[in-house]
Amino acid sequence: MRVAIIGQAAFGEAVLRRLQDDGVTVAGIAAPEPTDGGRQDPLWAASEADGIPRVSTAELKEPGGLVKWKEIEPDFCLMAFVTQFLPDEVFAVPEYGTAQYHPSLLPLHRGMSAINWALINGDDEIGLSVFWPDRGIDTGPILLQKRCAIGPDDTVGSLYFDRLFPLGVEAMSEAVSLVAAGDAPRTEQDHAEATFEPGCRDEHVEIHWHRPARVVYDLIRGCDPRPGAWTLLNGEKLRFFDCRLAPEQRPGMPGQVLDVDDEGFSIRLNGGVLRVGRVQHTGGNKLPAGEWAAEAGLTTGFRFR
Repeated sequence: MRVAIIGQAAFGEAVLRRLQDDGVTVAGIAAPEPTDGGRQDPLWAASEADGIPRVSTAELKEPGGLVKWKEIEPDFCLMAFVTQFLPDEVFAVPEYGTAQYHPSLLPLHRGMSAINWALINGDDEIGLSVFWPDRGIDTGPILLQKRCAIGPDDTVGSLYFDRLFPLGVEAMSEAVSLVAAGDAPRTEQDHAEATFEPGCRDEHVEIHWHRPARVVYDLIRGCDPRPGAWTLLNGEKLRFFDCRLAPEQRPGMPGQVLDVDDEGFSIRLNGGVLRVGRVQHTGGNKLPAGEWAAEAGLTTGFRFR
């Protein structure tokens, strides 16, 4: 069976390598085409090195790109980390259709920031879905799903790279096997149970220090490494990363700095204490919290509001 891949980044490359290890014939790929002087996308670079036919993902939206995609003659296609909306005609090119990876247990957390919102909402379980895309946003029938627990200190980064990335590569391989064997399900989603959230952006992730400690902490870890939950300091955004929540009770008001040392600083929350590991002030790089605090002159007793 000839399989095509539409994807990008490290995940797209990992899916390509896994299919090659499985002995699958990769008919072609679509990925972001390098710009002049720009860094090559890993999936594009890997397929170029292996002599695999390539089409720019952006081209798939144009008649000429669709012609190129048909010339690849795929039997089945996998969408491995695709951030662009593509025409339905693209999905119908392979005889056995196209299946897409999504990092949630659909119909939960439809949308482009599923991992962020699972953490922000305080979920204790997440997973991934390989589904058959249709005209809706993440609404198509399910081919397969895999589940994993969310730890109390997980971030978007730890969930994705430690679990959902490798589990997703495994799921894509399994999807190809199911389709090749003629055993691939098309299980309709329960749309009554669906949730949809917008892309996780700055307007959603301001820290309100008076809220319960767990809510504040879930927001921070649900925005780590991007976009970074923030508070204002001298009119500029200060973003928080690599934090930990301690359930201890210490005197002070929510948002008040309790201590500052070389390793970081602690902030009083409503029902706990937040230990801050790294921060990013507007226009700057991410810095160890202790280093930034020394440079900024942060002192015990200061209160973020």
